[in-house]
Amino acid sequence: MSLTNPYGDVELTSPQALRALAHPVRLALLDRLQRHGPATATQLAPHVGATPSVVSWHLRHLASFGLVTDWDGATSKRERWWQAAARGFRFTTPDDAEGQDAARQLRAEMFARSAEAPVQWSLRDEPRLDPEWRALAGLADTRFAVTADELRQLEEAIEALLAPYVRRKGGQLPDGARLVRMLRYLLPEPGDDPAAS
Repeated sequence: MSLTNPYGDVELTSPQALRALAHPVRLALLDRLQRHGPATATQLAPHVGATPSVVSWHLRHLASFGLVTDWDGATSKRERWWQAAARGFRFTTPDDAEGQDAARQLRAEMFARSAEAPVQWSLRDEPRLDPEWRALAGLADTRFAVTADELRQLEEAIEALLAPYVRRKGGQLPDGARLVRMLRYLLPEPGDDPAAS
């Protein structure tokens, strides 16, 4: 496990780790722990649609890849408490066929998981925002032509810009700060579209 990237995210490199996370319950567990902090399997179960024993099994599986760890801040030792190892995770597609297949599975599961996020936000969260925050919310669908190296540089520049905000701790937040979720897709097109030339 590496935390050397600008956000301090866990970096997944093995096909086994990618495949382990490409499961809807495991992605939901990790998301819940990242967003809401430490919890027990019993507390997590209703949020992921699984029994506490199934949740425990999935948490142990996530722990074997360094994505979750035991939380030592629990006041009771009767139940096992879990926490996310980092605020986020990232992965790159490996060069070998097994790794590419595993990355494709994880990416597809992540796309499926986040597909409903904007709709749910517009139904549940947007109506509760004051006008200033509502005006700042947005969506862009921009196409541009770049080389692979330029796209890599662009992504690194965006991450460098966001990193100070991502890594701030609760005590460092200015008055009026609130959580913002940014869904950022980079979807290169295959290049065989005649309209692209």
